[in-house]
Amino acid sequence: MTTTVSHPAPVKTARPLAVAAVAAGTFTIVTSEMLPVGLLTPIGADLGVSDGTAGLMMTAPGLVAAVAAPLITLAARRLDRRLVLCGLMALLAAANLLAALAPVYPIMLAARVLTGVSIGGFWAFAVGLAVRLVPEPLVGRAAATIASGIAVASVLGVPAGTLVSSVAGWRAAFAAVALLAVLLCVALARLLPALPAERAARVSDLWRVWRTGPLRVVLVVTALVVTGHFAAYTYVRPFLEQAAGAGATAVSAVLLGYGVAGVAGNFAAGARAARRPRGVLVTLALLIGVATAVLAAAPGSIGTATALLVLWGVAYGGVSVTLQMWIVRAGGGEAGMAMLTAVFNAAISLGAFAGGRVVDGASAPAVMWLGAGLSLAAAAVAGIAGRRTTNGS
Repeated sequence: MTTTVSHPAPVKTARPLAVAAVAAGTFTIVTSEMLPVGLLTPIGADLGVSDGTAGLMMTAPGLVAAVAAPLITLAARRLDRRLVLCGLMALLAAANLLAALAPVYPIMLAARVLTGVSIGGFWAFAVGLAVRLVPEPLVGRAAATIASGIAVASVLGVPAGTLVSSVAGWRAAFAAVALLAVLLCVALARLLPALPAERAARVSDLWRVWRTGPLRVVLVVTALVVTGHFAAYTYVRPFLEQAAGAGATAVSAVLLGYGVAGVAGNFAAGARAARRPRGVLVTLALLIGVATAVLAAAPGSIGTATALLVLWGVAYGGVSVTLQMWIVRAGGGEAGMAMLTAVFNAAISLGAFAGGRVVDGASAPAVMWLGAGLSLAAAAVAGIAGRRTTNGS
C-alpha cells in the first residue's frame, strides 16, 4: 500500500511539548476554519453581502481543504514534516491577516481559499505524528491529545471568536488568530524534531478506501452528518437573532454554552467510541437531528434555544472522534484517514453552501429542518448499512 522512503529509529524519549504544539496547531487550524460561523452578521453588514453569501466563507475553505488534503500528501511525499507543518502554519497566519484587512468581500474569499490550503495539508500530516513523537506505549494518549485540538476548536473556537468580535470587532478576531498562528509557527520549528518522510502514499491507496464496503459506509455517514450539522450551525447566529430575539451578548453566551457542552461530549463519546463507534455515531446523529428539528418547529425563547443548543453541542462534540475510531476499526489506515479528512471538509463546504441557499431563499429557522433531515439520514445509514458490515459495531 505504501512505498518506504526511510526507516527512523523507534522513539525512546517522549516529546510532550512537541505533542502539545501539534495539538495547539490543530486547534488553530480548525478555529480558523470555523471562525466565520459566529461573525456572519457583522462581516456581511460591513462588506455589503447577505447572510447566505457570507456563508461562502465556510464553503470556500472546506472545498479547498477537501482537495488539498490528498494533493499535498502526494506532493510533499519526500519533505521533512516539520518544515511542511511550519510552512502551512505560516500560510494560515498570512491568510487570517489578509482576512482581517480585507476591504471587500472578494478579498475575504481569497483569504479563505488560502486558509483551506493550510487546513487540508495540516490535517493530513498532524494525525499521524503521534507515533513519531512518543514511545509506542504512549502513542494512544498522544494521538488523543492531538485530536483533542480539533474537537476543542470545533466547539470553543466559534464562541471565543464571537467574544473577541463583540469587544473589538470581527477584524480583531481574525487578527488574533493570525497572531496565534505566528506564535505556533515558531513553536513548531523549535519543539518538533526533524521528521523526514517515512512513506510515500500512492493514488491507488486513496481509491482503495472507496472500494471497501465498510469504509465507504463511514464516508457516506460522514458526508451526511457533517453536511447536516454545518448547513444549520453555520447560520446559528442569524437564527438566534431572528427566531429567539438574541442580541450579540446573548449569542456569545449561548455559543459558549454550546462549546462547553461539546468538549464534554467529545470526551464522553471518545471513551465509548473506541469500543462501539457505529452505535455511538447513531446516537449522536439522532440527538443532532432531534435538537435541530425542535429548534425549527418551536424555537421559542432564548432559554429554550440555549437548552437545545447545549444538547446539540454534546452530540456534535463527539462526532469527530467517533468517525476517526470507526475508520480505524474498519481498517482504513492512513489512506482512510486522508479520505475522511477530504470528505469531512467537503461536507463542511457543502453544508455551508446549501444552508446559505435556504437562508436566502426562505429563512434562518428553515435551515434547521435541512440539518435535521440530513442528521437523521446519517443515523439511518449508520444503523442499517453499517450493521451489515463486521467492523465498527
